[in-house]
Amino acid sequence: MHGDDSERVWRRVHRLAGALNDGAVPGVRSAIPTYDAILIDFDPVVTDHVGVEHEVHALDARLRRGAAAPARTPRTWRIPTCFEGEHAPDLPWLAEHLDTTAEAIVNSVCGTELTLRCLGGPAAAAMLDGPVLPGPVPRLQDPRLRVPAGAVSLAGRQAVIGPVAAPSGWRQIGRTPVYLLGRTVDEGVPYAAGDRVRFVRLRPDEFDKCDGWLLQEVSA
Repeated sequence: MHGDDSERVWRRVHRLAGALNDGAVPGVRSAIPTYDAILIDFDPVVTDHVGVEHEVHALDARLRRGAAAPARTPRTWRIPTCFEGEHAPDLPWLAEHLDTTAEAIVNSVCGTELTLRCLGGPAAAAMLDGPVLPGPVPRLQDPRLRVPAGAVSLAGRQAVIGPVAAPSGWRQIGRTPVYLLGRTVDEGVPYAAGDRVRFVRLRPDEFDKCDGWLLQEVSA
């Protein structure tokens, strides 16, 4: 989808994907929204590309006229994170690159709630708005083959929390010991696009004590 207002486009994409996942179009098995696009998986026995395109455009038009189901109420998640030592290998470099201090970067990360925009790979990585910084964050020239589960990283104007160990070219500035995903298949992924994330500082000596904690929602 295209438009001058990126926030409006994002909301439109996720509202449409939500309706598709609720069964609004016969034959559509799943819809995975990003920032401005949707990956749609459909059953070719039931429909085809032309049929899906027609039905999706018609659904989008109805939703834009206001025929939308109530939106999911966003949740706010508390993420204790260590921004020191081995848990933040790229923070000193980033502070120097941006001509600021590590303390200022951490204060920006923890100073405001960040909106979760979509789920990325692998394993439903939480893709967030980035903190306010003096400039964009460049990616690593040589991506790491493995960053640990719980890594909090930045690239461009975005942030991400990786729920599992995986390769990455993003700049790791912290790590949370919190277990982000559900313990069973039925529990799935507790967070969703539109939720808010609140980072809270964790000292290195507190990290192991919190290892394996489950994700906690902030009380209203």
